[in-house]
Amino acid sequence: MPETETAKPAASTQPEKTNVQQAKPAEEKQTNCLACNKSIKKLKRYYRNGKFYCNKKCWRKTLKTKEKKEAK
Repeated sequence: MPETETAKPAASTQPEKTNVQQAKPAEEKQTNCLACNKSIKKLKRYYRNGKFYCNKKCWRKTLKTKEKKEAK
């Protein structure tokens, strides 16, 4: 009978560990350009204001569209 008593505490501690550790959702990496929706390669990327673009031309394009929206 002592064998079953030692097995019970081990089983009761396992649910406590799972309750303490809850998985956070992983942030998705940006894979496409915001302006033209092309896939962004690791070697060819343009990073401005916390976002990735495929080149400087696409970055400028998004700036112009934002200015037009603000002007309205």
